[in-house]
Amino acid sequence: MLLFVLAYLGGVLTIISPCILPVLPFVFARADRPFLKSGLPMLIGMALTFAAVATLAAVAGGWAVAANEYGRIAALVLLALFGIALLFPAIADRATQPLVALGGRLSQSADGSGGFLPSLLLGVATGLLWAPCAGPVLGLILTGAALQGANVQTTFLLLAYAAGAATSLALALLIGGRVFTAMKRSLGAGEWARRGLGALVLVAVAAIALGVDTNYLTNVSLAQTSAVEQALIDKLRGPDNTAMAPAGGAMQPNPSMMKANAPQESAGALPVEGQLPSLDGAVEWLNSKPLTAEALRGKVVLVDFWTYSCINCLRTIPYVRAWAEKYKDDGLMVIGVHTPEFAFEKQPANVKKALGDLKINYPVAIDNNYSIWRAFNNMYWPAHYFIDAQGRIRHHHFGEGEYAKSEEVIRQLLREAGKNVPEQRVDVRGTGAEAAPDMANIKSPETYLGYDRAENFMSPGGVARDESHDYEAGVLKLNDWSLAGKWTVDPENVALDAAGGAIRYRFHARDLHLVLGPGMDGKPVRFKVTVDGASPGADHGVDTDANGEGIVTEQRLYQLVRQQGEVRDRAFEIQFLDPGVQAFAFTFG
Repeated sequence: MLLFVLAYLGGVLTIISPCILPVLPFVFARADRPFLKSGLPMLIGMALTFAAVATLAAVAGGWAVAANEYGRIAALVLLALFGIALLFPAIADRATQPLVALGGRLSQSADGSGGFLPSLLLGVATGLLWAPCAGPVLGLILTGAALQGANVQTTFLLLAYAAGAATSLALALLIGGRVFTAMKRSLGAGEWARRGLGALVLVAVAAIALGVDTNYLTNVSLAQTSAVEQALIDKLRGPDNTAMAPAGGAMQPNPSMMKANAPQESAGALPVEGQLPSLDGAVEWLNSKPLTAEALRGKVVLVDFWTYSCINCLRTIPYVRAWAEKYKDDGLMVIGVHTPEFAFEKQPANVKKALGDLKINYPVAIDNNYSIWRAFNNMYWPAHYFIDAQGRIRHHHFGEGEYAKSEEVIRQLLREAGKNVPEQRVDVRGTGAEAAPDMANIKSPETYLGYDRAENFMSPGGVARDESHDYEAGVLKLNDWSLAGKWTVDPENVALDAAGGAIRYRFHARDLHLVLGPGMDGKPVRFKVTVDGASPGADHGVDTDANGEGIVTEQRLYQLVRQQGEVRDRAFEIQFLDPGVQAFAFTFG
């Protein structure tokens, strides 16, 4: 129920988002009509259509996206005709062509003799065009849908979101309708108001056709609504961070999840949370033959959901690795479930190399189809599930931190299984990208570069999707980023088409990481990093030198900056001396 409440409230908040601006003319063009016969059916059509289209886009293949593009074109044509009919009613009156006649019919007064269906049709068209900004709430719903597959809950969550937006629009429409009626009575300006609304409808159609709603307005909007939406998520999530989880989110750590590693921390009572589900569905097992829940009976099991380019996962690996080594002779079995976030993480060869680089010797299931992920109903990278010798889940932990408590859970379950555990606990000191984050100084969020999840992109003109385009570096404030040079922006990454291109980001954190990979030909790509316009010097990361120079040789996370002194807002730039590089996401520590 909390999910549905959050989805509804997130929809209500869209009224304060600039991303709602392009559809307002379509809504207020009916402000002078009876609400129940005109405004309400339009909002119903908008909500239902948005929920249906968003569900298909989240869980279906590329055909659904292509089909929706044709639907958007049809809706633009329909609403343009509606605007023309409002602006020039005489044209509609004299028209005999079916489409223009339809535009005229849609502009007719809702007097009970056909107002409902035309308004519903306008709502359907508006729903096809509406592209709300994917803030934390909508992002949670859509990411969960993509990861967990098609289900009834996804559709109803999207419907709750759309209903929230329709509610706030309905209130605005009721208020606006009264103002509109009063204005017509006092000024006798009904015809001019009608034409003004028609002009606004045409402006909105042009704005959507030019992508203003999905580029510029998204960047403006996120700064206004994301903080409010995130506060709602935090409020409804509760202190244990489990009631509301950002579905499939590679977590940025927060202070409440980074408790002390004091050895005396107790695990407390461990309730039974469920049975260990099936481990079937992995496309391949590494370091082991395929394991089953039945075969693991009698073992204490730690299941670690991770992916090798996730910085939060990398920082937990030293602890998981140490537990696996220390307690393996006492009956502990650690199983890594590698569930990919990016397409390149699905390649078994890449995962095998990562296991070698990270010195992981325990069994790892390659869960490319999210089969084990769904069996656990998991929603986090990283996520740890602790299973006792009877095959029961007794504890879980999402994200980083609380390592001492997690180790105590392992020890307690081993004692319950009749094992004598050693007194000494693990002593872990992560290095490089595996080092613990500087929590007090992280003010920059994980930032994706592909257009599916990109935020705060500030190159002038916005994103040109799926085509090569010359970008110029924009003016950046904290947590903004931009491209310079010739790039192709895909749903998941940005790819450099010509040497000399750069990515800029204004950040505030001790460490800056960037997930990178060479191009399709696999050729290494040289790069140079600057911080505030100069070589990083002592502030270089493990994948750069003091001059800021490095080479992209494989698809993984690269640590580019680790500041040694005061942490403050810094201007980061990485310039690539060769073409072909692919960049996926920034993370910070």
